[in-house]
Amino acid sequence: MLEKLDNIEERYNDLTKMISDPDIIANQAEWQKLVKEHAELEDIVMKYREYKKVLKSIAEAKEMLQEKLEPDFKELVETELEEQKAEKEKIEDKLRRMLIPKDPNDEKNVIMEIRAGAGGEEAALFAGDLFRMYTRYAERQGWKTEVMSANETDIGGFKEIIFMIEGKGAYSRLKYESGVHRVQRVPATESGGRIHTSTSTVAVLPEAEEVDIEIDPNEIRIDVFRSSGPGGQSVNTTDSAVRITHLPTGMVVSCQDEKSQHKNREKALKILRARLLDKLQQERNAEIAEARRTQVGTGDRSERIRTYNFPQGRVTDHRIGLTLHKLDMILDGDLDEIIEALITTEESKKLKKVQ
Repeated sequence: MLEKLDNIEERYNDLTKMISDPDIIANQAEWQKLVKEHAELEDIVMKYREYKKVLKSIAEAKEMLQEKLEPDFKELVETELEEQKAEKEKIEDKLRRMLIPKDPNDEKNVIMEIRAGAGGEEAALFAGDLFRMYTRYAERQGWKTEVMSANETDIGGFKEIIFMIEGKGAYSRLKYESGVHRVQRVPATESGGRIHTSTSTVAVLPEAEEVDIEIDPNEIRIDVFRSSGPGGQSVNTTDSAVRITHLPTGMVVSCQDEKSQHKNREKALKILRARLLDKLQQERNAEIAEARRTQVGTGDRSERIRTYNFPQGRVTDHRIGLTLHKLDMILDGDLDEIIEALITTEESKKLKKVQ
């Protein structure tokens, strides 16, 4: 561990010099990349320097105890030594956690895509419930939410809704939400009072900046058309809706929420970038099977991750076997207990590799 920390500190010192170099500053793209890396290493380097100070204090205290000391002063040094030893253990634990490989996307905004799955209208209504749950959670975190594209049903649900959540660390907390969400309840549309099971899928994509994914204008086709609302009725008299097709992958993104064609185009490009970045990462993850096995199930949209059972008022996260009897609170955005448990489980698995 100490060798790893020495290497990190050495890299940090090199970066400190590099970001002050006029030649590097002149190349803004390179400079920004190095400044970002420098900022990412700063916390662990400061903590390591604090650790080295504690080691020095322990060595000095032990050395003093070798000398002949007055009883009162000796007791004081012994007390100080015990305190420093306890601090050393505390910092060591913190450093091990800081050495856990970070997801490079953790600090990014997210683009969430919720789609109705099995269950017809009831699945679409459940997609609406999930959308409200995540927007309420975002409000609790002080994050900003913006709908990018929505396909509503006549009774108030969503066949599909895509929205952005902007806030520091949004992806680090919401990435665990990717997967199949299942609901068990008596549908509002059911007169017989039978419990139905429906599903909605959630995809959580880190927002991709232009430096992450560069889209070649020659590799996309942009079509414009008139936007429509529930039932297909036209809600706009101008061709403001935008459909972008990424020719190499065949990905298609449509956006019609804004009255401005330009704004719809910008939103569609953001969604496309995020999907392309996600595709790239899925391919990388497939190559690193061991790394995927240490995760608690982020990103696999075919995996059933959670059940919301209305008759029993419970929510169960199947990945970690956690059941909470607070369905109403969770649907109102009180997700922290589940998210913290998922983070702790993943950290514990990864921590075993950093001993």
